[in-house]
Amino acid sequence: MTSIRIRTLERQSWPLRGTFRISRGARTAAEVLYLELGRGTRRGHAECVPYAHYGETFESVLAQVEHAVAALHGDDPRSILQELLPAGAARNAVDCALWDLLCKERGVRAWELAGRPEPTPAITVETVVIDTPAAMRAAAHAASHRPVLKIKLDAEQVVDRVAAVRDGAPRSRLVVDANEAWSIERLADVAPALAELGVVMIEQPLPAADDSPLAGFVSPVPLCADESCHTRRDLDRCAGRYAMVNLKLDKTGGLTEALALADAARARGFGLMVGCMLGTSLAMAPATLVADRADVVDLDGPLWIVHDRQPALTIDDSRVGLPAAALWG
Repeated sequence: MTSIRIRTLERQSWPLRGTFRISRGARTAAEVLYLELGRGTRRGHAECVPYAHYGETFESVLAQVEHAVAALHGDDPRSILQELLPAGAARNAVDCALWDLLCKERGVRAWELAGRPEPTPAITVETVVIDTPAAMRAAAHAASHRPVLKIKLDAEQVVDRVAAVRDGAPRSRLVVDANEAWSIERLADVAPALAELGVVMIEQPLPAADDSPLAGFVSPVPLCADESCHTRRDLDRCAGRYAMVNLKLDKTGGLTEALALADAARARGFGLMVGCMLGTSLAMAPATLVADRADVVDLDGPLWIVHDRQPALTIDDSRVGLPAAALWG
């Protein structure tokens, strides 16, 4: 059988329509690693986002991708890949590119390859990034037609900022993301007020390495693990601390583990969120296979890109359509 080879592996920069600011910093472009695999005349592609917070660089992820692809063999090497690379951006790129390649070779869609029904288009959040309360109110007002808004926060002016967003978008559901910026004391202080403001989920309030105080903490708003949950192995430590877990393919190391994590989390009673790093429609496309089972969907990356890949995912009234076969899967 013809071996699988790398046709393209390159860093790409996709300008954003504004500054995306969270507790750890700000970005004006989505920096992604693009991978195209080939076998014979067929091609499969994907993208990933190396994340410095997890010790990844573009150079280290590129080297991992090259090493893994050189070792792939067999008709369907997705299972081999799980042993070749740890969970992370590199495995995500190779895994999702393999899914796309196999779909092209077999003439099926990704959900058929997975043995699952065609997904139902899901409603995504739109993100309101950290700014002054007045600026966040204005951003929320501009996005007040969106059913769900996700509010990025640090440890300052938490209640004032959320109240400003609520004022700007009185009918939208609200979820907040602290990106590990709070202490248990800060969480205990602000959670009741956030509940009164109608916040339905708080994502990763404490640092993942220091979230043990959540054990036994009774939150008036459900807590969701992001940085604290990468794969199925993390579910044991999340139990008793979080009500929900956030599936991001750059954390799980691809769609293969994301599907397994979704099934395992649901079986254990966790709620599900499907999230993303800042990327194009190509990064979001594989996540649509798990989005229809999620309680909260955060796949708004394409809404931030000035000029997206083509064909892009359609996002109509916040409803994320399924990817065209020419995009992925």
